[in-house]
Amino acid sequence: MFRQLTDRVFASPQIGLAEVAEAAASGIGLIINNRPEGESEDQVPGEDIAAAARAAGIGYVAIPVTHAGFSQPQITAMRAALDGSEGKVLAYCRSGTRSTLLWALAEASAGKSPDELAEQAARAGYDLGPIRALLDMLAAGKN
Repeated sequence: MFRQLTDRVFASPQIGLAEVAEAAASGIGLIINNRPEGESEDQVPGEDIAAAARAAGIGYVAIPVTHAGFSQPQITAMRAALDGSEGKVLAYCRSGTRSTLLWALAEASAGKSPDELAEQAARAGYDLGPIRALLDMLAAGKN
């Protein structure tokens, strides 16, 4: 269920309480929730995931992303979350796509190569094509 983007960052579709335990067992130190509350009736509320994460000794942060797109504050928050965690990170949303796209935007904003990011995402089964121009712009701003 957890798709590996890098040696320490993973993306996932919606998780439940059992997946929090799985994350703890696999060494995840931070869970990032990129799903807005109430997006669907069958999703586990973020507060339940946060409580389970705390109980398992895992950090938790919510950076909700709607289908309206990405904003600079979301990219900045994702960058801060990634920078603030020394261990493995699991980001989730409905399918893992928004989490992967936001991860890539945060990485590009730190100057990472869009080509390399696209390859990493593709290996995990995600396509960065829809945000490629934005990745290029963010990465160019750091060079």
